[in-house]
Amino acid sequence: MSESKNRSAVIETGKGTIRILLNEDLAPITTANFISLVERNFYDGLTFHRVEPGFVIQGGCPWGNGMGGSDKRIPLEVSPNLRHGAAGAVAMARSSDPNSASSQFYITLGEASFLDGNYAVFGRVTEGQSVVESIRVGDKMTQVTIE
Repeated sequence: MSESKNRSAVIETGKGTIRILLNEDLAPITTANFISLVERNFYDGLTFHRVEPGFVIQGGCPWGNGMGGSDKRIPLEVSPNLRHGAAGAVAMARSSDPNSASSQFYITLGEASFLDGNYAVFGRVTEGQSVVESIRVGDKMTQVTIE
């Protein structure tokens, strides 16, 4: 899939809109899982349950406490071309099992290259990084769509 075919995810929050370019070409398993959850309205109404200043915000847990997920687990999918780099990387959260990613994802608030190779980066914020930085624990994703 060429880069021009990569779609974007749009996360609406009470603090504004976050737009994420999805790397469908370089992370096809991870993006397909994320897109299928979005299309099922899985994320609508869920909260950001974790905020680590200067590091990450994390959401996508249906229980709101970081312990839940969807009904599916996906294998760790890393690409040397997808790195955490500067703020705005979007990647799947997981347990200590590398193949346990499900629905939880995080967005980096700063440089996080030490995570490279261990977590599946599948997108990057293209608009709304200031919204990402304003998110606090309990803030909701009112609606998530694919465009």
